[in-house]
Formats: sequence, C-alpha cells, structure tokens
Amino acid sequence: MQVEKFRYDNRIPKLFLIATIFWGAVGMLAGLLIAFQLAFPALNFDLPFTTFGRVRPVHTNAVIFAFVGNGIFTAVYYSLPRLLKTPMWSNTLSKIHFWGWQLIIAVGATTLLLGYTTAKEYAELEWPLDIAITVIWVVFGINMFGTIFTRRERHLYVAIWFYIASWVTVAMLHIVNSFELPVSLLKSYSWYAGVQDALVQWWYGHNAVAFFLTTPYLGLMYYFLPKAAERPIYSYRLSIVHFWSLIFIYIWAGPHHLLYTALPEWAQSLGTAFSVMLLLPSWGGMLNGLFTLRGAWDKVREDPVLKFFVVAVTCYGMSTFEGPMLSLKNVNAISHYSDWTVAHVHIGALGWNGFLTFGMAYWLVPRLFSTNLYSKKMAAQHFWLGTLGIVLYAIPMYWAAFRSYFMMSAFTPEGQLQYQFIDVVQSMIPFYILRAIGGSIYLLGVLLMVYNLVKTAKQGSFLKFEEAEAPRLGKAYKPQPGTFWHAVIERKPTLLLILSLIVVGLGGIFELIPTFLVKSNVPTIASVKPYTPLELQGRDIYIREGCYNCHSQMIRPFRYEVTRYGEYSKAGEFVYDHPFQWGSKRTGPDLARIGGKYPDSWHFNHMLDPESMAPGSVMPKYPWLFENKLDISTTNSKIHAMRKLGVPYPIGYEKEANEELKKQATDITNNLAKDKIKISSDKEIIALIAYLQRLGKDIKGEEKESLASK
Repeated sequence: MQVEKFRYDNRIPKLFLIATIFWGAVGMLAGLLIAFQLAFPALNFDLPFTTFGRVRPVHTNAVIFAFVGNGIFTAVYYSLPRLLKTPMWSNTLSKIHFWGWQLIIAVGATTLLLGYTTAKEYAELEWPLDIAITVIWVVFGINMFGTIFTRRERHLYVAIWFYIASWVTVAMLHIVNSFELPVSLLKSYSWYAGVQDALVQWWYGHNAVAFFLTTPYLGLMYYFLPKAAERPIYSYRLSIVHFWSLIFIYIWAGPHHLLYTALPEWAQSLGTAFSVMLLLPSWGGMLNGLFTLRGAWDKVREDPVLKFFVVAVTCYGMSTFEGPMLSLKNVNAISHYSDWTVAHVHIGALGWNGFLTFGMAYWLVPRLFSTNLYSKKMAAQHFWLGTLGIVLYAIPMYWAAFRSYFMMSAFTPEGQLQYQFIDVVQSMIPFYILRAIGGSIYLLGVLLMVYNLVKTAKQGSFLKFEEAEAPRLGKAYKPQPGTFWHAVIERKPTLLLILSLIVVGLGGIFELIPTFLVKSNVPTIASVKPYTPLELQGRDIYIREGCYNCHSQMIRPFRYEVTRYGEYSKAGEFVYDHPFQWGSKRTGPDLARIGGKYPDSWHFNHMLDPESMAPGSVMPKYPWLFENKLDISTTNSKIHAMRKLGVPYPIGYEKEANEELKKQATDITNNLAKDKIKISSDKEIIALIAYLQRLGKDIKGEEKESLASK
C-alpha cells in the first residue's frame, strides 16, 4: 500500500486562536460595561454609541460570533486535517475565511454602535453583512467538504458529524431568518411581520444557540477531551444516539421562547414538548464526555486543561437541564422577561463555551509552539477565578429573578398592585452590582490566561507545519456483511450532509409553514391601522437606539401584567410590525399600551432626563434626539418598502407622506408648547414621541367602540 507524505498547516489554527482570545476579551469587556451601566446609569456617558441599547448587541454578537465563532474555526482547522489525515483543501480559502470573518466582526460591531440594527436578537446585523456572512460561510463549507472529499481516512469521526450538521443548519437558519427588504444601504425591514416574524426569529434564535454555541462545540469536546485525557471516547453508540436525536429534537424547541405570548397555542405546546424531550440527548452527550474520564480523575486533579473540560461539560449538563425546565409553562411564567434567562444563558456561555475554549487554548498553544505551558499554577488560578466569576454572576441573577417576580405579582389586600415598576428596578441594583463583580473576576481570569499563553509562545518556537504520512484511500467502500448500519453513513459525507439537512429541516417545515398559511393563526383586528409616516420614522429611531433590549411590547394574560400594563396582547395587533418588538428582557416596563398614558411632555422630559420623571430609573439619557434633525428624505422609500411587504398604504401615498408627517409633528410641537416646552418640529424626539403615543391606541379604540355598542 502506497504511503503518501504531507503536512499539516498550523498557521490558520493559530490565527483563529489569536482572534478567539482577542475578540473574547473585547466581547466580555463590552458585557462588563453594560453590566455596570445597569447599576450606574452615568456609565452610559450620554453618548449615542455608548448606551446600553447599542452596546448590548455588540456584546452578544462579539461573544457568539467572534469569540465562539473563532473558537469553532480554531477547532475545525486543527482537528479536521488530523482526523482525515490530509491538509485543508485550500489554503487560499482558509485565508479568505479568516480575514473575511474578522472584517465582518469589525464592521458589524461598528454598525451596531452607530445604530444600524435589524432589532432581531442574535441577528442584528444589516443586510449587506448578512450577505457577507453567507459568502464566507459558503467559503468555509467548500473548504471543509473539499478536505473531507480528499481525505485519507475513510471513517468520519463523531466530531466531524457535528461539524457537518452545524454547517448545514446554520446556513438554513441564517438564510430563512435574514429575508429582509432593503430600504437603503444599511437599513432594511424584515420580510415577516408580527407573530410570524417572532416565530421565525426564535426558531433561529434558539437554534443559533443550538447549532452555533452547542453542536460545533460538541464536536470540539469529542476531539479535544479524549486527546487531553489520552483516552478514547466512552461510548461510540451513545455518540450516535446523541448526535441524531439532538439535531432532530433541538430544531423544534424555538417556540418555548414565546410562551404566553400571542403565538398560536399549538406552536407553544409543540415547542414545550420537544424542549422537554431535549433533556435526554443533551445529557447523553454530557455523560459521554464525563464517562470518558473514568479512571483518569487523578490526572484531572493535576491537569488544568482537564479541569476546564470537566466544568465545561458539567455546565453544559446544567444548562441543558435548565432549558427544558424553563420551557414548562408554570416555570416560564416566572423566568421569561426576567434575569433568570440571563443567568441561564451565561451558565452556557461562560461555563460551556468559555471553559471549553480555555481548555482547548491551554492544550493547543504548547503544541503549536513546541513547548510546555509556561505556568500550570497560573492556569489553575485562572480556573478558580473563572469558576468563582460564574458563581458570582449566576446566583445573584437567579435571586433577582425570583425577587422581581414576587414583587411584580404582589397585590395589596385591597386588590391594588403593591409595588411600582421603579420599586422593582431599585431592588435589582445590588444584584446587578454583584453580577458585574462576578463578570470582572471572570475577565481577570481571561487576562491571566492571555499572559500565560503569550509567555508560553515566547518560550517556544512556532511549528508552522507538521510532517505526516498516511496511505491513500483504496477503492470505493463496500460494507461487509455484519457491518454496523451507521458505519455506512459515516463513510459517506454527502449522505451524512443530506440526512442532517432533512432531520433539521422537518421542525422548521412543520412549525413555520402552518403559521404562514393558516389565516386563523393570526386573526386580523379591524381597528389596527398602519403607522403614520412620522410614527414609522419614530419606530425606526426606537429600534436604532436599542430600546427593544430593555422594553417588551407583549402583555401576557396574567392578572398582575394586565393590571399593570393593560389588556393582554393579541396576534392581530402586530400585522404591520416589520420587525416585531416583543422583546426578551424587561429592564424597563412593557410599552404595548403606553400610547396616551402620559402627555407628550412626559415623554419629552423622560427621554431628556429619565430620573426627572421616574426617580431611581437606570435608563440612559438621549440628548442627541433633541439635537438631531429627522431625515425625512427616507420616508418615501420606507413607505414603498412597507407596501411591498403587505402594509396597505394607498398607491401614490409617498407623494403626500411627508406633508402628513410635518402636520403630525407640528401638532406634537404645539402640545409641548402648551406645557412651556419649545422645540423645533423637525427633531428626532418628535418622531419618537409620535411612535410611543401610538402604541396600543388601536386596541384601546376597539375597546371603546365595543363598550359604546353595548
């Protein structure tokens, strides 16, 4: 049998690893800033690009797509050639992938800070960047499958199954969720509206967690954990069950993010059922990882790499137990819109993704630089700092969630709400401070790791290429009698790709299509009308400033919510909302019925200085809204785009839209003048007031008509 010589190129894994650590520190620093901003609003600095609403999506995108994304690519570009005994298919495509991804991250962070956002969580980047992501993802896929097809190892190891399923599913999720109609170079409207947009977004959002933060990292676990432990994976057959059941069940669970909302009941129930089932395959993977270490616990006590891996896999088990529990309606009633969800997400992000990445880095850098780790003691200190940081982060958030729920739902003996929303906000501040301290300790550990890895690299010599040899693959594989059935799939990457796409596509087909085609899922309400041109402009300012990060527009059918905010929300209210604005966290009160509750002057003063209207508020100030002139040159294109999306603006309405806008703006300015507030009618704050005063008025009008008829 002819043996061929080749070499592994370590330059691309090295670049991706450097990017992982760099963007990880940047993303965590952004997270630390917004954590302190919730306790100390002055840290918003009264600047447009440093407010919580704009920095928060930078933090989430940096951690997910920059830190974890580059961690995924580090693992793939290092492990894939070694598992397949061949170099990466194209060094050129590898470089395009690396530099293209870093450019997307840098431009994405810049545009988010400038206020260009789609307002769809974990998918905030605007349409040109969505296209760029698609192109780079295809480049990555071509390179990955080119490597698989030119391999010298017939068997595809379990880590590669997860890489393949992750690649095809992320492509599907990204394309479907990113359907949007461009209005300008950096502005678009979601193709979907209201209930349908919410379902598509959380089908994507939940599965972005699944197939970007979880499945590729399971591939990382299946490769690096056995390597570090110097033991084979515990169970091959368990890995098969883990893989197929996980990718099939995960894709159905998205609707559990929308329990008690206006989403159809059948979709909510479906999401709950599959979320509960998700516990079994998730824990199967966790146990497969932990059982791999059987008999190696003495080594775990001594090796910081294995310490990180053990806690990472344990955090994976904790968060994948908690996720199904949070999808139970009685639990979700407490957790949704609260800090419980924040704690849950960060157990996964800090523990599972963070610690697995750190373990990989500590294992990989000494091998890339042909040396030993500079300081195991320092790595162990990092481990304890990180663990303490996670505990100090999560426990206050759990405590805050229950405290806020009991305060929000408390009534006096006379049947009145016992606490105002601002009372709840004030009671949260000590917990926010503790959370920020925990995040600071965690980041300190990361900085310690950076120092340790830099010293490790300096004491060694970078090994650009590793020489290797392996026999060329023989003729096409023909399974022998008695071969385990899954062995056939493992040797046919195209079949594995197609089956993975079918398995993950089923959930989307059976959840999304009925919601779009069956009209009874989104019953219309006659009193709900399109936004006026000024309100539409104000809505875009609301989105630009990231107000959706703190305020929901979805009142659930609970006594305390209806008493506090007004009539519960119905599906037909949101048919003209491109995108939907239901929110996922209430740091401020729900705004679904805010229209008409306060005079225009209240909103004016509240945006200028929130504490003047709500003493103790943690909301930022927005002084630039009072200085910036509203750009009405975009009105025509926005009206035209909305009509294309199905909003019933009359043909030719664009010609008179700005005149109507100016008239409504003048009316608001006159209202402000009555309260001795003088401001030009062409300022952005006027448009924002118009939008806020519109919220919920259509339904209130319907209620008045119904009462009059009775």
